[in-house]
Amino acid sequence: MIKVLLAEDEPALRAAIAKALRNEGYTVTECFDGKNALEVFFGGHFDLIVTDIMMPRMDGNAFAAEVRKANQDIPVLMLTALEGIEDKEKGFNSGTDDYLVKPVHIKELCMRVKALLRRYKINHENKIELANTSLDSAAQTLTVEGRGVELNKKEFQLLFKLLANPDKIFSREQLLNEIWGYSSDSSDRTVDVHISWLKKKAASPDYEINTVWGLGYKAVIK
Repeated sequence: MIKVLLAEDEPALRAAIAKALRNEGYTVTECFDGKNALEVFFGGHFDLIVTDIMMPRMDGNAFAAEVRKANQDIPVLMLTALEGIEDKEKGFNSGTDDYLVKPVHIKELCMRVKALLRRYKINHENKIELANTSLDSAAQTLTVEGRGVELNKKEFQLLFKLLANPDKIFSREQLLNEIWGYSSDSSDRTVDVHISWLKKKAASPDYEINTVWGLGYKAVIK
């Protein structure tokens, strides 16, 4: 179960965010300011932090900086009414991974949380986990709806590359160089063939592999 630490001093907003995150299946611990959140953080284990920036006793930047001293990896999403580049720079320097400007749209917040958690798993566990799909880079395994899917090494690397960067368009040349290597004798046609195989062998309700005519390919997560 994913555990989220939520620090927000506005009761109504805190309650709305907590409810939405719980509806997504997360366990949420609510805190009313930065100092309270820091005490709770050191008293338990959490997978992600959502924190307001302007809070009494300790603001979000100071809280995030203290968190980073203890844990370099935990994703931090900052909520802020401050849109200036200097304000964002201060937040990123304190250890924030992403920003959401108030007024908060709850649906977007949940999307940002999912993206941060997915990025964390990719970067630190070499895994991609979607609703019905799991890729484990260390074991080179793909599971779709509980069924193991056999992929060769290049197919797996190609799929992992696309899903680790959803909505990013990769040219055939980029994919060829990154998966097969610059010294490879393979051609653009090699990429096309492997993409065609992936669309059939690795089909999933969680994503599509789309051809962007004249540009290349991209993965779209549903």
